[in-house]
Amino acid sequence: MTKRHIFLTGANGYVGRNLIRHFKNGGHQVTGLARSDQSAELIAGLGANVVRGDLLRDDLSPLMTGATELVHAAANLDHGSGRNAYEQNARGAEAVIAAASDAGIRRLVHISSDSVLQDGHPLRNVDEHHPLPRRPAGAYSCGKAEAERIALNRNSDTMAVIALRPRMIWGRDDTTALPTLAAMVRNGQFAWISGGHYLCSTTHVGNLCHAVDLALTNGRAGEIYHISDGPARSFRETVTGLLATQGISPPNKSVPRPILRLIARVGDGLYRLSGGRLRGPLSFQEYATSAVEITLDISKTKQELGYLPIVGWQEGLEELRVRNR
Repeated sequence: MTKRHIFLTGANGYVGRNLIRHFKNGGHQVTGLARSDQSAELIAGLGANVVRGDLLRDDLSPLMTGATELVHAAANLDHGSGRNAYEQNARGAEAVIAAASDAGIRRLVHISSDSVLQDGHPLRNVDEHHPLPRRPAGAYSCGKAEAERIALNRNSDTMAVIALRPRMIWGRDDTTALPTLAAMVRNGQFAWISGGHYLCSTTHVGNLCHAVDLALTNGRAGEIYHISDGPARSFRETVTGLLATQGISPPNKSVPRPILRLIARVGDGLYRLSGGRLRGPLSFQEYATSAVEITLDISKTKQELGYLPIVGWQEGLEELRVRNR
């Protein structure tokens, strides 16, 4: 086995931490970018080399010396009504990928998202040829779409760029979706949207790490690949299963989808008219992410990357239950 050297942005984040474990377990060298002392300590504790820098302010190319592969996993995950997610995701991708080109990185995997396709309408078994929406759901969708475009436009004979679009990442060490859902239930803020019976693709973080590894090895330059756990479950079954691992049962309360859609549109309008001083209870980006069916066709990923999910639904839930004991 050839030992690889992978440079990783977003190394202290949920996906980044799991990527470090994945590649270190495979015997590879990982260098993680850290902005703060706390992040540096966390990354080093996972066994990765640490370099200090800010992807929006510093020249990162000298920090990538020695690496031949790069995974860009850093992202602003804000799904609110503001523009921060757009600015940081687009500018961050531009800075990282330009630095990677200057540093001689040979293969680069950009972690994109199904959000690039979101406009608030159902997305049923969509493949990589599905067009980007004319009116994206919000700043997060816009920023991730622009970041993906920037990344793929940098694909060249000297640096192969591959983009992955996972949907609803979950699993061990989750510091994003599951803690938020649990807090909403505990605070009495949770309700199903029209019963929650629409389908929802998901991606266990272990399956995403596996896909990243395959993309670095087998991915075709300039291509996009959808990533999921395979057959979709209903949103209700998914959320109920995840919450059960924390000993939490969601309420049966439900809100009709048209009402929630109106609330989200009004909330975004209120934010714009007030110059960001006033916020609604729900952004349209949040609505588009969780209120309608989003299922991904992963046929291309299976065929070209040789991808098959390595962590199943029940296995992933049991792992969460064990960690919560």
